[in-house]
Amino acid sequence: MANSSIGTPEQLRDPNYTPPIGTAIPLGIQHVLAMFVSNVTPAIIICGAAGIGFGSDQGALGFPDMTYMIQMSILFAGVATLFQTIGFGPVGARLPIVQGTSFAFIPIMIPAVAGMGTAGLPGLMVGVMLGGVFHFCLGFFIGKIRFALPPLVTGLIVLMIGLALVRVGIQYSAGGVPLMGTDAFGSLEKWFPALVVVVVTLAIKFFTRGFTAVAAVLLGIIAGYIVAYLMGQVSFANLGRAGWFNIPTPFHWGFELNWAIVIGMCFMAIVSAIETVGDTSGITKGGAGREATDKEITGATFADGLGTAISGIFGALPNTSFSQNVGLVAMTGVMSRHVVTIGALFLIACGLVPKVGAIINTVPINVLGGGVIVMFGMVCASGISMLSDVNWNKRNMVIFAVSLSIGLGLQLEPSALQHLPTTLQILLTSGLLPAAALAVILNLLLPEHLSDEATEEVSGGMSGHGQGSLPPRD
Repeated sequence: MANSSIGTPEQLRDPNYTPPIGTAIPLGIQHVLAMFVSNVTPAIIICGAAGIGFGSDQGALGFPDMTYMIQMSILFAGVATLFQTIGFGPVGARLPIVQGTSFAFIPIMIPAVAGMGTAGLPGLMVGVMLGGVFHFCLGFFIGKIRFALPPLVTGLIVLMIGLALVRVGIQYSAGGVPLMGTDAFGSLEKWFPALVVVVVTLAIKFFTRGFTAVAAVLLGIIAGYIVAYLMGQVSFANLGRAGWFNIPTPFHWGFELNWAIVIGMCFMAIVSAIETVGDTSGITKGGAGREATDKEITGATFADGLGTAISGIFGALPNTSFSQNVGLVAMTGVMSRHVVTIGALFLIACGLVPKVGAIINTVPINVLGGGVIVMFGMVCASGISMLSDVNWNKRNMVIFAVSLSIGLGLQLEPSALQHLPTTLQILLTSGLLPAAALAVILNLLLPEHLSDEATEEVSGGMSGHGQGSLPPRD
C-alpha cells in the first residue's frame, strides 16, 4: 500500500531514502508496536520460570529483576536494530530489519533457570553472550551451512519451538504456575480476560486491514487489560517504585560459565542465523523486488550475533530479526532503513526508562496468557507451513517421525534422563536440541531413497501421499 505522497516508487524501494519526517516518525513507531509484545514476552516467561516473576516474593518489591530484564530487552532490541539499519564496517545489512528478543531460545533457557531465582541468571547471561559471539562468527560462512537445514529440518525445529511453548500459554491464562494446586487456578475469573484477548485478536486479524491487522495481538492484549482492570485484577501499587531513568550495568547478575547453556545457545544461533537470512531475503523481495546480496546477508548475521552478545553482557536475552516486520515492509511499500532507525531510537528511549517495564508488569499474567496462546500457536503454524514444502516420501517421514518422537518425548518426560549429568539433562530435556540434532544428522546420513519395504512396517498404513507412497487402489 505504497503512497505516492511519501516518495516516488524508486525512492520507496531505496533503503537509503528518508521519507518526510512527519511520515517517517509514525512509520517507525508502527514497526516498534508490531513487535513490542513479542519482544518483552520472553523476559516475562524466563523470570517466571526462574521464580522471580509473577506470583513470586518479588511482587512486594515491584518485581525489580523482571522489570530490569524487560527494560534491557527493550533497550537492546533498539541497539541491535541500529546495528542493522545504520551498521558499521561489515556489521549490519543496512536494511529496514527490526531486531528483538527471540522465542526460539526459550525452550533452552527455561531448563537452565527453572526454580533457581537470580542464581540461575549469571550462567544464562554468559551463555547468551558467548552464543552471540558464536552467532557473529557464523557470518563468515553462513552460506556454506544452509545445505544442512532444508525445510524438513527448519520446519521441525520451528514446530518443536512452538510445541515447547504452548503449555506456557495455557498455564498463564489459567492464572500462572504460582496458583497451580489452588481453587483460583483455572477459574472463570482468570480465564475470561484471556479469552477476551484471543477473541479480540482473531476479530481484528480477520476483519481489519493495514497496520491494525498487523498489531492484532497488541490490541487484543489491550482489550483484555481493560476487561481485567474492570474486574479488579490490575494493580498499580508497584508502579511508583520504578524510577524514571536507569543506566544498564554490565553483568548485572554476575558472571558464571554454564557449558550446557553455552552449547544450547550456540546450536540455536545456527537456527537464528538461518531465520535472519530468510528475513533479509524477504525484506529485499517484498520491499525492493530483488534478492538480498551476499554482503547484506553477511552483515545481517554479524549484527544478529553482536546484538545478542551485547544483550547478554547487560542482562537481556538473545536477539534476532523479527519476521512480522518483514510483512510490514511489504504492506507499507516503504523500504527506508531510516524509518526503522527512528523506531529503534524510540525503543532505546523506552528501554532507559524503568517506568516502561513497570507498566508492562501491571499486565495480569492471565491477560498475557491470552496473547501467548495466539503467538505460540502461530509459531507451531509457521513450522507446519515450512513443512508443507517438504517432499513427504518415506525417507523424510521416518526422519521426521524419529526426531519428533524422541524430542517431544524427552520434553514430556524429563525424568527419563535423571541418571545423566546435569549438563546433558538441560540440553536434552528441552526436546528441541535432540529433535533438531537428530533431524540434521539423519538428513545428512540416510540415503535419498528408501524402498517401500524399509518403512512399510513403521508407517502403520499411514505412509503419506508424497513421492514414494503407493498409488491408490481401484
